[in-house]
Amino acid sequence: MPILPLSRALAYQAARKPQDAIAIEYGDDRLTFRELDARSNARARAFQDAGVRPDDLVAIVLPNSSLFLETAFAIWKCGAMPTNIAAGLPAEELRGIVEVARPRLVVGGDADCLGGAATHIGAEFEPHGYSTAELPELNPTHWKATTSGGSTGRPKVIVIHKPPYFSTELPPYTNGLRPDGAMLAPAALSHGAPFSFCVFSLVMGKRVVGMKRFDAREALGLIERERLDWAYLVPTMIHRIWTLPPEERDAFDLSSLEGLIHTGMKIAPWLKEAWINYIGPEKVWEIYGGSEGHGSCVIRGDEWLAHRGSVGRPGAGSKTRIVGEGGRDCAPGEVGEIYFLPAAGAGTTYHYIGAEPRRIEGGWESIGDLGWLDEDGYLYLADRRHDLIVRAGANIYPAEVEAALESHPGVACAIVVGLPDEALGQRVHAVIEASEGVDHADLARSLPVHIAQKLSRFKCPTSYEITDQRLRDDAGKARRSAIRDGAIARAADAVESR
Repeated sequence: MPILPLSRALAYQAARKPQDAIAIEYGDDRLTFRELDARSNARARAFQDAGVRPDDLVAIVLPNSSLFLETAFAIWKCGAMPTNIAAGLPAEELRGIVEVARPRLVVGGDADCLGGAATHIGAEFEPHGYSTAELPELNPTHWKATTSGGSTGRPKVIVIHKPPYFSTELPPYTNGLRPDGAMLAPAALSHGAPFSFCVFSLVMGKRVVGMKRFDAREALGLIERERLDWAYLVPTMIHRIWTLPPEERDAFDLSSLEGLIHTGMKIAPWLKEAWINYIGPEKVWEIYGGSEGHGSCVIRGDEWLAHRGSVGRPGAGSKTRIVGEGGRDCAPGEVGEIYFLPAAGAGTTYHYIGAEPRRIEGGWESIGDLGWLDEDGYLYLADRRHDLIVRAGANIYPAEVEAALESHPGVACAIVVGLPDEALGQRVHAVIEASEGVDHADLARSLPVHIAQKLSRFKCPTSYEITDQRLRDDAGKARRSAIRDGAIARAADAVESR
């Protein structure tokens, strides 16, 4: 069971596999392990010529593609760390992240958005003329950095402290995540978990069958046609597959599938149980935890059936507390804020760039969730802390959306809340206090256009209410929970009246 540095993993797999063994495919975009190894060698040399040195950050701003993963391995071969940024971000967001991360190089994205903050190589660049031979081994101190948002919506970077060495066999969730075979990778590589599982799979010699954009029918068709044995999905994708007509969904042959893992957001118990019945309890795995790595849980479907709704018991590498008001520990079954403490102590699993950790006495940290432990030590999620919105597994910070809305001249004040959504977990709803004399109908028409120029699409409100009433008091405080409860009630009344 070799332990490989990421800079040598592709060469190892290329040497042991047939010459034509495919490593990555996104439709017709395909690379063998040998091609991926050789191309990433040449690209690494180009990055070094662009100034990349060991332990530098290199930002990847590319859509799902073989080029994305080729770029990541090239970065590791330079001894540097990739930090992944979603392609197609509005200029303000991209520039803000780059200003915080201060990468040595940005690959992809719009150079005009960077403002000279970093060297840029476009997505169209090909490293012609560079040697494809193996480079001298270089390895970064930490394997990757993840971009996220702070408590106020400002960008931050999470540098993961794990060194860049991985086994060709990973012990957890081994049903399908084993050497060789093939996995379905439909989620955005710019997100931490989808990217990580693709990398793990390539290290183990698995073929990565990716999707540039998720489509429920296409996903099932790929599992059947390519005889895929493992899949990573987020609950929103699981829900979209389940909402297909039963006769259509059941027509696909999923017998090759040995393991399915989901992360990213709370899943509805009914949906989880449906999938357990659909493909078998021993095949469904769930992971809960934050990018910071200070605590996590893993649970398989058969164990979940005995603890319905749980995300599992915390792993041996950390301790868990449920903290109530006043800092007291909650009793079993009592909801409080979830805190983790790594076995090696606070700050040993990550550090932030652009933010400070939120810790309480003893170094305990929260990832912003509320939940409870049962008598057997199984963890259950209740909701997100305070006003954080989680849409399809992605965190959305109301302060960021409100600031963008309030840049519209017709908006006096904006309060953004998350409303329940069966498919997405939550949807973004904005309550707008109109500026004096502004026509509500005109404002309603212009707001979606305005916000689309400011924020990523997934952060934009999907519904609006416009009022002349004051939303904040003189101290700038808003009764956010009351605003949210009122919006939920009005939405329910609207459904009933149809």
